Amino acid sequence: MTRRLAEVAKKVGVSEATVSRVLNGKPGVSEPTRQAVLSALDVLGYERPTQLRGERARLVGLVLPELQNPIFPAFAEVIGGALAQLGLTPVLCTQTRGGVSEADYVTLLLQQQVSGVVFAGGLYAQADAPHDHYRQLAERNIPVVLVNAAIEHLGFPGVSCDDAVAVEQSWRHLASLGHERIGLVLGPGDHVPSARKLAAARAVGHVPDEFVARAMFSIEGGHAAAARLIDRGVTGFICASDPLALGVVRAARRKGLGVPSRISVVGYDDSALMNCTEPPLTTVRQPIEAMGKAVVELLNAQISGGSVAAQELLFEPELVVRGSTAQAPRE
Repeated sequence: MTRRLAEVAKKVGVSEATVSRVLNGKPGVSEPTRQAVLSALDVLGYERPTQLRGERARLVGLVLPELQNPIFPAFAEVIGGALAQLGLTPVLCTQTRGGVSEADYVTLLLQQQVSGVVFAGGLYAQADAPHDHYRQLAERNIPVVLVNAAIEHLGFPGVSCDDAVAVEQSWRHLASLGHERIGLVLGPGDHVPSARKLAAARAVGHVPDEFVARAMFSIEGGHAAAARLIDRGVTGFICASDPLALGVVRAARRKGLGVPSRISVVGYDDSALMNCTEPPLTTVRQPIEAMGKAVVELLNAQISGGSVAAQELLFEPELVVRGSTAQAPRE
């Protein structure tokens, strides 16, 4: 007990006496300090006293599919900072292949009596994936916000970058440079944001099936997909992520083709260091700061007992032109 008091007091920056008063339900402690002590108990893995277990912890699960793509740490930084300003503590849950799954994390978060959960990329965006763990959250009335395009009927509010506008910007940019054979490197067939991107491309231009390649969201996936499209004569590439775009660049070089002299590439996200690649990557920037703050506002409104419509807020992206796009090659 003494060790627990000392650890919690150190974590919060208060005296052991203050921690003791909170644990014993004594008066004389401000509400922010009380919540900070309870959050520290949860973070350190200590059980709450019996009389306090009915309350939800001031913890928010932040579930990410990976950390290799810099866009996810960027979202985590913005969302985590905004949560901290509200006295909420983010708990980062990163999936690993063969390790803890998204459903496993949901079970763990429910055991910790979290105040809410934010999913930034995950199975909610794949129509053919299992979704029972989302229904479990809904049944428990846990506040949830989803980032970037979910399947229908989950019933949670969402914050997304407008996929249609992103593709329109990319397509018009490549077309203005004279590219007529424009291809898309997208995620899996059941991936909702990729489906939106494909629909937008077909609304603005001609996209035959042989100019569309599916891949896992990685440099290696982009490389394999681009190799097929290059062999089919594609000169301009629109990609569903920056790592996919970097894979296209690598595929072009392996075939002895210059970027952008022979192949032009547009990424998506404008994640960290894309201005430092060779060549610097032309890409569509997600407004991460604005999106992250909107996510936290929606979540906090639910935590506070407010009513939030299960609708999707769309944010406008911005095309950032750098060195990976140029005039189409003359035959």
